[in-house]
Amino acid sequence: MPTEYRVYRWGWAPHGLATRRQLRAEGLRPNGQEPRAEIRWRRGRRVAYLYAVADAAPKRIATPAQLVALGEAMRVRRTCPVCGRDVGYCLPRRWGTCLDCHDTPSWRSAA
Repeated sequence: MPTEYRVYRWGWAPHGLATRRQLRAEGLRPNGQEPRAEIRWRRGRRVAYLYAVADAAPKRIATPAQLVALGEAMRVRRTCPVCGRDVGYCLPRRWGTCLDCHDTPSWRSAA
């Protein structure tokens, strides 16, 4: 990957170039291509790489089996191992339990 790209200011990129998010919104992906240019903003501290829309490919669609596996993995991430509830959010990896179980003094002292 080259280190020098043509740099554009925010809102000045030419037609035919798009960021990853813009490609994704159009149902496309970079398809392994190298960035063609970059946009810099916030006095050069923020960077977004630009890809050629003409060289982009359609996004891949997940198979039904992959969607089922992802759903199961997310269910496991939301289930507290202490109380067994699906708490509706991914459990903090730092504690490994839901916030209710973490805040329970009896559980922390037993561990």
